[in-house]
Amino acid sequence: MLPIRDHNPSGRMPFVTYGLMAANILIFLSYVELFTDDRAINAFFINWAFIPARITAGEGYYSLLTSMFLHGGWMHLAGNMLFLFIFGDNIEDEMGHLPYLGFYLLSGVAAGLAQYAFAPISGVPTVGASGAIAGVMGGYLLLFPKAKVDILIILIVFFRIFPIPAWVMLMVWFAMQFVGGIGSNPDTGGVAYWAHAGGFVAGLLLAVPLWLRLGGIGFWTLTDGHPPHPEAHYARSRIPKVRR
Repeated sequence: MLPIRDHNPSGRMPFVTYGLMAANILIFLSYVELFTDDRAINAFFINWAFIPARITAGEGYYSLLTSMFLHGGWMHLAGNMLFLFIFGDNIEDEMGHLPYLGFYLLSGVAAGLAQYAFAPISGVPTVGASGAIAGVMGGYLLLFPKAKVDILIILIVFFRIFPIPAWVMLMVWFAMQFVGGIGSNPDTGGVAYWAHAGGFVAGLLLAVPLWLRLGGIGFWTLTDGHPPHPEAHYARSRIPKVRR
C-alpha cells in the first residue's frame, strides 16, 4: 500500500518542503560513492549517523540533526522524498515556512529520542529523514484527516490505484510501525520502527496548538477535514487499454 499523491495542492509554493527535499538529495549524492567501500561508508556513518550508545556516553548530540539528512540507499531516499512531497506542502501552507521548518526538525529530534529510549546502548547507526517525515504525517492526520490520498495496491499481478481518506492510510501506517517496533530488536539493526512511531506522535502533538488556533473541531467542520483549497481532480488516461 504505497501513497502516490494527494488531491489537495497547497495554496502557496512550499519552499521549505522543496528545500528539504533538495538538501536530502544533494547530501546523499555527496557521499553515494562511499557505498562502494564498506570501510569508508561505515566510518562516514559512525561520524554523522545517530548512534544511541554515543548519546549514552555523553557525545554525538549533533547527530540527532545530521542523521535526518542521511540515507542508506537510493530506495530509502526515494521513499522518504515521496512521502515528504505528498504530505509536506499542506502542513507548510498552514504553519508558515519558518514554523514548519522548526516543526520538521523538532519532529526528527523527537524521533531519534524515541529510538534512543528503546535501545540506549545500541551501537547501530540510524539514518534517514523518515522520523521527521513521520512527524509531518502526524500533523497531517490531525489537521486534514479526510483529505483524499491515492494509494497504489500491489498484490502479485494485481495493480490498482484507490483514493482513500488520509486518516485510514496514516493510521494503518502508524499501526504497522507500532507492531513492527514490538516485534523488532533495535540492537540488531533493521527498520527504526520506534523512531517512526515517535516522530508521528511528536508531530501530532506539536500540531495541536495550530489546530486549536484554527478552531479545533470547528476547523474540521469548516473544511470537512480537508485542506482549505480546491480539490484536484485527476483525469483518466487517454491511453487505450489492450485486452489480453
